[in-house]
Amino acid sequence: MITLFLPLLERVGLIILLANLLMISPFYKRMMYHRDSLRVRWLLIMTFSVFAIISNFTGVLVNAPYDIGNGGLVSLSSHTSIANTRTLTIGMSGLIGGPFVGFFVGLISGSVRWLQGGNAPQTYFVSSVLIGIFSGLLGRMSLRRKSYPAVWQGSLCGALMEVIQMLCIYLFSPDKSQAVELIQIIAIPMVFVNALGTGLFLSIILGTLRQEESMKAIQTHDVLALTNTTLPYFRQGLTPESAQKAALEIKKFMRVSAVSVTNKTSILAHVGAASDHHIPAKKIITDLSKEVIETGQIHVAKHKSEIGCHVPDCPLAAAIVVPLYVRGQVAGTFKLYFTDADRLTYVEEELAEGLGNIFSSQLELGQMAIEQGLLKDAEIKSLQAQVNPHFLFNAINTISALMRIDGEKARHLLLQLGNYFRANITSTRHNLISVAEELKHLKAYLAIEQARFPDRFDIQMLIPESLHQAAIPPFVIQILVENALKHAFAGRKKDNHVGIKISTDDQALHLQVKDNGKGIAKDLLPKLGKEVIPSSQGTGSALENLNRRLINLYGDASQLVISSNEQGSCFDIYLPLQWIEGDKV
Repeated sequence: MITLFLPLLERVGLIILLANLLMISPFYKRMMYHRDSLRVRWLLIMTFSVFAIISNFTGVLVNAPYDIGNGGLVSLSSHTSIANTRTLTIGMSGLIGGPFVGFFVGLISGSVRWLQGGNAPQTYFVSSVLIGIFSGLLGRMSLRRKSYPAVWQGSLCGALMEVIQMLCIYLFSPDKSQAVELIQIIAIPMVFVNALGTGLFLSIILGTLRQEESMKAIQTHDVLALTNTTLPYFRQGLTPESAQKAALEIKKFMRVSAVSVTNKTSILAHVGAASDHHIPAKKIITDLSKEVIETGQIHVAKHKSEIGCHVPDCPLAAAIVVPLYVRGQVAGTFKLYFTDADRLTYVEEELAEGLGNIFSSQLELGQMAIEQGLLKDAEIKSLQAQVNPHFLFNAINTISALMRIDGEKARHLLLQLGNYFRANITSTRHNLISVAEELKHLKAYLAIEQARFPDRFDIQMLIPESLHQAAIPPFVIQILVENALKHAFAGRKKDNHVGIKISTDDQALHLQVKDNGKGIAKDLLPKLGKEVIPSSQGTGSALENLNRRLINLYGDASQLVISSNEQGSCFDIYLPLQWIEGDKV
């Protein structure tokens, strides 16, 4: 029994080494975030099947009358068994990938073990399949929570799976006395070693993913700081002066070899390596940048030849080129360059894409500011100023707090904030937008508000898909929902419900936002929508502005009807039914 410990530990060490090499790979790191994907499940089956087959052929021979021996492991004699780490690899496949992965890895590994022969080889086929299924059922619980089992849970699972192996040896072996003798020799070492190995394997995965999350949290912090720093520059538009300042800040925060900013034709700024020939005011010289401007798609070059710089000794070895949009059209690019291609990872790609959305929003904010100075219509000016600074401040605080505990969620909210800004800007270019565009804007707003106040609000939407192309004024639903969240539930932290409903009736579009809040004071009810009513939550002009826009757009054909009692308030808007076709009403 004791003589089995060291050889088995050596075999476990081989599997742990393979696991370490696996988790170094960016490809497998990405896979571990998408374990519910069918493609990833098949990749896990192939990977762990290779591990399990290696375990079969690197086991320790146990010869009758059951002493530890040496010999060939490819074809076993009828009186020979193997003590190996097959159970560890099958159990880990189930814990990570669930029953589907565990079953197929058990099937493949068990088949190979059966073909090896030895004493009652069918026993190990049955036990392998059972171990795959049982470990998969345990893994499915964590899969549903989109998490991994704790290390102690993995170790306990490894021990239990080995117990299943011992039970199968006893139940399916024709000679019970030999089975008992074999179990007495291998049971304790194999239970201990497989439990230890499963725990170590799981700890490698968890440790790698935690390190990845920590890196994302740090980068999210840098993104927030970078966003605040570059905002004044990109709001000035794509000029050589603003691009140079923005490129310096991006390089400082991103820690890349070089940063470049271009418009559609020329290099506006280049900071870092290769500054001798990537010169500002010069025409764009890389084929990669030209392709991004033409296609409007982010491109990643992981080899020097893919960048397309025609200077032979250019030190730039890899690049990410991200398009910058203004009003839905490519206005330029920003580029992150690396002199070492290995430093370009999946994290940098994701980060660059998120920054592209934010910088595009900042450019559009700048474009909006320029256009505001030219507009004479006071109402359009008011509409373009809808980005609430308090909302922005609160959103940034929420994201800053989240990045310490959930970097992925913080990144998601940052993108939602970019979507919110983009919708605020793009919607102001039209008097009418589609219901679908309004819902996209509303969902970005609600994602941030619900992150600030988890589980405080329940939003129910009853909006037929057939009405998604109906035409409505921008922000009309968002203003009513924001009004409900700010004013209806003061002091209440639960049972706060808001219902959003859109329907049609006799060629009229009916929008309804209803809440179960405290109701509106009787003396204020007649004034809402007709005059500005200041409050501690804001200027009190939102409903008055909304009603005035409705009257300007539709005249007597529109109505804003407000009703309220102690059970809540209801806001009904009636509009003529119109449709958005392409970019036109």
